Amino acid sequence: MPSSLKLTRALVDTAMGRAPADLVIRNGQWVSVQSGEIIPGTDIAVRDGHIAYVGEDASHTIGKKTKVIDAKGRYLVPGLLDGHMHVESGMVTVTEFVRAVAVRGTTGMFIDPHEIANIFGLKGVKLMVDEAQQQPIHVWVQMPSCVPSAPGFESPGAHIGPKEVAQAMKWKGIIGLGEMMNFPGVFMGDQNMLEEMSITHAHGKTIGGHYASPDLGLPFHGYVAGGAEDDHEGTHLEDAVERVRQGMKAMLRYGSSWLDVASQVGAITHLGMDSRRFILVTDDSHAQTLSHDGHMDRVLRHAVEQGLDPITAIQMMTINTAEHFGLSREMGMIAPGRWADVVLVKDLRNFKAEMVIAKGQVIAEKGEWKVSLPKFTYPAWVTNSVHLKKKLTASDFILRTPKKANGVLKANVIGVIENQAPTRHLTFDVQPVDSEIKPDIARDIAKIALIKRHDGMNGIMVGLVSGFGFTAKCAVASTVAHDSHHMIVVGTDEESMAVAGNALARSGGGQVVVRNGKVIGQVELKIAGLMSNERADVVARKAGTILKGFKSCGCTLNNPNMQLSLLALVVIPELRISDKGLVDVTQFKFVPVLEG
Repeated sequence: MPSSLKLTRALVDTAMGRAPADLVIRNGQWVSVQSGEIIPGTDIAVRDGHIAYVGEDASHTIGKKTKVIDAKGRYLVPGLLDGHMHVESGMVTVTEFVRAVAVRGTTGMFIDPHEIANIFGLKGVKLMVDEAQQQPIHVWVQMPSCVPSAPGFESPGAHIGPKEVAQAMKWKGIIGLGEMMNFPGVFMGDQNMLEEMSITHAHGKTIGGHYASPDLGLPFHGYVAGGAEDDHEGTHLEDAVERVRQGMKAMLRYGSSWLDVASQVGAITHLGMDSRRFILVTDDSHAQTLSHDGHMDRVLRHAVEQGLDPITAIQMMTINTAEHFGLSREMGMIAPGRWADVVLVKDLRNFKAEMVIAKGQVIAEKGEWKVSLPKFTYPAWVTNSVHLKKKLTASDFILRTPKKANGVLKANVIGVIENQAPTRHLTFDVQPVDSEIKPDIARDIAKIALIKRHDGMNGIMVGLVSGFGFTAKCAVASTVAHDSHHMIVVGTDEESMAVAGNALARSGGGQVVVRNGKVIGQVELKIAGLMSNERADVVARKAGTILKGFKSCGCTLNNPNMQLSLLALVVIPELRISDKGLVDVTQFKFVPVLEG
């Protein structure tokens, strides 16, 4: 990028016709998100990757070497921005994520790599930052704030605190602090959490929020007072309303499994709240969703279906996002001085990118890449992350009854809620057999085990889960297990659970489905046990075998592997499992799996 003075002079000279543009787009319909208008017959002149002129006629900027594109009346839309997302959830690298989504109109991503941070700490974050800097679109990184997400309730592979946050805030490409998941720590005045937020503010950067509790009383007010500036954890209308009233930006997410736009968009469409305080995001998108359905273009289509005006929806993923992160001088609108990030489309309601221009160059047309993507080399330490102390056996998954237990016991069981991140705290009466509790397919009770897999760790925690609807002898294992990302295994019999866990260890990480003792689905994720450097469409095909495996086992949930991945996330109510035990997240205390 040219120096500020050099760029300013180039843009002024081009706008005045004293110097030629590098690129001119003619005869388009300008979607002016800054004014809420659609202006026909608009030209755009681009110089040094930035917009120099927007108006009726840019012919005065056209020179002998200027590339001219005829928009033919198509809409000129600012490049779409995803204000909160985790690359690791796509099971692909930053580069391959960009490959999958930029052709659909995404020209900017704000990523929180707290998944890899939980395994490798600061060096894992730096790896993501370095790869992000090489992309043809804008990829900003939020420094993970909570590693572990809930101190004392889980054991990650690394730790991040104020010292690491202060160091990262000086890096190029760090846009702010990632979602502050330890919301109890904030409202209870935890020194480390408050210090991380203070450091971020001192650097003039944005603090991401994560208030996953339904309690909108004093704890919520204490959390907001701590400085979180946005939140994507709302699932009900009142969640969005209260966040906006308290000065936060309500991030409405529509990912692969967390479908929270429809339940909250009424704050705009029915209550008439100012849409400029709302941002559309994905949070977590599976490789299959990216490959088959899309990214922010998919969110846009869905938001319009929920009653939002197309321009309003576009504002919620362009200018609103850029302003929130203090980047409106650089992006988020089609206007002079901003990066030339422009998407050409025929239909704003059924949004499908026909041409994508990012940083002033045509990077994709009709879904095909027109430029080369960077090649990034991954060090050996990041591809060797699954360390089990021994080969797993069926006996490792036995759930023994308390020594003095007699007769029927009460079991605390994790209850899966389809398409939502929260779980239910269920209780079942269970009958021991030979001093142990077995899975109960008839009542939809499966076993869940968390197996430590990071260096120097050892141990297996066994519990119970309901909601997958398994009807066969099967098991599913995954090293994608937010946020500490140990190995998690769910199954209807102990032998299958051992087979699945061992197969996953041999592959170096990923997800595996076993039925009747045989692997019927597998996706290998050798980078931190979270990502593959294969293309998203290849990963999607492999991940498709996982979804087919779930169905073969009787599960009918939408994206059950995403549901599985959150069962150890001890900062979202109500009940979760960690390496330390079963956690009641509503009260932040451990509860026994079995009670006499």
